[in-house]
Amino acid sequence: MEKLQLVLVDPMPELCAAWKRHFKNLPGVKIVQDHFEMLSQFDCMVSAANSFGLMDGGVDLAIIRFFGIDLMDKVQQHILSEYLGEQPVGTSFILETGNAQHPYLAHTPTMRVPMRITRTDNIYRAMWAMLLAVHQHNRQPEPKINVIACPGLGTLTGQVPVAEAARQMALAYRHYLWPLQQINWPDAQTRQQAIGFGGDPDD
Repeated sequence: MEKLQLVLVDPMPELCAAWKRHFKNLPGVKIVQDHFEMLSQFDCMVSAANSFGLMDGGVDLAIIRFFGIDLMDKVQQHILSEYLGEQPVGTSFILETGNAQHPYLAHTPTMRVPMRITRTDNIYRAMWAMLLAVHQHNRQPEPKINVIACPGLGTLTGQVPVAEAARQMALAYRHYLWPLQQINWPDAQTRQQAIGFGGDPDD
């Protein structure tokens, strides 16, 4: 597995404290309590997006102010051509930003449209999809992604409690660092039990 630095960046102190608890002892993680624009170094910014690439609020709006409105047009054109207009939650794609210092964006929906996503596994699915997209990108001859800047996923509009968002994000990162070496039902059930959401109406 390629070595990455995961920079978790958010101005919310409660979220940063939750990250520190759940990412404790996981390698390659840096936690920054600030806005992502204050970071001096990152190769790829994660857009905790909606399925339609409408980047007009929250962190997405800050991303567009930072990189320019053309980036939203590129995101939406990619969604139209590759996803027929709706990118599913649980997918992520990498686009070039046009910024030489910060060359990539990982567009990663946590929800179809702005809504509450409490008591779902959307955070895990989004984080996992983003890490897979970076992994697949780094298998190609293009310049590698070494430093990922990732904000809180689902903690604003999605209203996911910060402890739960941090738990699901850390679990996906742990599974990325130590992937399955074989596929069988016991391992699949163990992973699902750890995630804890994703189908049972009584969850």
